[in-house]
Amino acid sequence: MAPIIETIGLRKTYMLGRVPVDALRGVNLKVEKDDFLAILGPSGSGKSTLLNMIGALDKPTEGRVLIEGIDVSKLNDDQLADLRRRVGFVFQFFNLIPRFNARENVELPMAIAGLGKDERRRQAESLLESVGLKERMDHKSAELSGGERQRVAIARALANNPSFLLMDEPTGNIDSKTANEIFELVKKLNEDKGITIIIVTHDQRIAARTKRALQLLDGSLIQEKVN
Repeated sequence: MAPIIETIGLRKTYMLGRVPVDALRGVNLKVEKDDFLAILGPSGSGKSTLLNMIGALDKPTEGRVLIEGIDVSKLNDDQLADLRRRVGFVFQFFNLIPRFNARENVELPMAIAGLGKDERRRQAESLLESVGLKERMDHKSAELSGGERQRVAIARALANNPSFLLMDEPTGNIDSKTANEIFELVKKLNEDKGITIIIVTHDQRIAARTKRALQLLDGSLIQEKVN
């Protein structure tokens, strides 16, 4: 069986004026189904760039990204849009829509996918209950704590039953106690539901508690640790 995610010789070069800057330098990576992987590195190491490549949000300068054995570069725009709907994204700054309440934020990707109103509501309420927000689903984001907003973002990422979750510094904008609660929630999703998760972080404590941790430095993978 092919890995759920594989990158082969992945390079990304940006132009800073006339100067080329390598964000990724030939990254080779395999992620199996049910994996829980941390990608660790300082700011500017290429972590978010790699995550964007895996999620088909950006194109590599060289190399390939394979999702469930399919070469992303071979997909047309409609196929890419369909692929992105099968990926759950969670970001550091939540990206919730302020005028929507928690349930409406979770319903949004299901609405885009064409799911009916009643089914959207039922699934959104179930997802919010699963992340501990049963009593908060009618509250708008301004009425929620940082940890609660991140739980809404996780529920939203799960809305279309994604093949895997990509998490970019999901604990970076909340206090350490709340960060631990969010991590335990994510760990439970991996262990109980078998959701494949890649979490980008600069936090050594987070990376030490995933199944695997990869060290990224200056666009290159330099170390792997199995926890």
